[in-house]
Amino acid sequence: MPKSGMTIRRAVPDITTTDPVATSDFYQLLGFREEMNLGWVVNLVSPSDPTAQIILITKDAAASVNPDLSVEVDDVDAAYEAVRATGAEIVHPITDEQWGVRRFFVRDPDGNVVNVVSHR
Repeated sequence: MPKSGMTIRRAVPDITTTDPVATSDFYQLLGFREEMNLGWVVNLVSPSDPTAQIILITKDAAASVNPDLSVEVDDVDAAYEAVRATGAEIVHPITDEQWGVRRFFVRDPDGNVVNVVSHR
């Protein structure tokens, strides 16, 4: 059992790209398909295993920095409180985003930015 008791629904690498079309086309050669495309962010998934995913980002639409990793949890508010209690750096405050997620960004001990998210 994790220290927090948190349930992780998925963990996905976030890849910053200047050309999401070309990068998406490349990963589709490996078998991924586009699940969502908002222009600035593209979610690619494996048709045979929907938990295998990659996120492509040009420039995050609401945050000042792009994340390196997205972790979807069952309770983003509980995760936010647990992370804040440690004194970790919150890079993007907990926010209800217009595209249907509630999320925050936190910097891990090695400096990686983690997007912690729940779908609404």
